[in-house]
Amino acid sequence: MQRKIVSSLLLILAFSLIIFSFGCDSQGPAEKAGEEVDKSIEATKDAIEGAGEEIEKAIEEAKSE
Repeated sequence: MQRKIVSSLLLILAFSLIIFSFGCDSQGPAEKAGEEVDKSIEATKDAIEGAGEEIEKAIEEAKSE
């Protein structure tokens, strides 16, 4: 009797893992939008860093004059 219960639980667990793994492959609209936001934030960060470097160069040039 216990062996049958354990076998049934293992079977349910296996099916659950299979369904869960297939469910994670597809992205919903919220996940896609989140990725776009992440990309935008990264691009903004890069632009700010670039501007900061330009300001530093300008300051160094002004000091040397």
